[in-house]
Amino acid sequence: MSPSVTGNNLLSPPLGTPGAETSATLLRHPAFTLEHIVSRGGTSPDGFWYDQERAEWVLLLRGHALLRFESGESRHLTAGDPLLIPAHCRHRVDHSSPDALWLALHYQQEPEAG
Repeated sequence: MSPSVTGNNLLSPPLGTPGAETSATLLRHPAFTLEHIVSRGGTSPDGFWYDQERAEWVLLLRGHALLRFESGESRHLTAGDPLLIPAHCRHRVDHSSPDALWLALHYQQEPEAG
């Protein structure tokens, strides 16, 4: 089997609408989904919290962002910062720079042994 190119350069995405966030699925598998996200200064809508069925590992490729968690904790991310968000850990994007680019890997988190 030969390798193949699956899209455009991830660091040179098409420009989106300022203040909006867009995402594209790069790879889908039963065990995971890999997304490319362009934030363009976007934030989560007022009162909205992500509450995802699967864990999410994010890597901020460019820009900076502020994520807030329902627990009251917040995390400021800059280019190169990874973050693991457990399944059902309610969170929101409070701020992202107009040039923010992300990779997001969604996967089924293994139950904790107990």
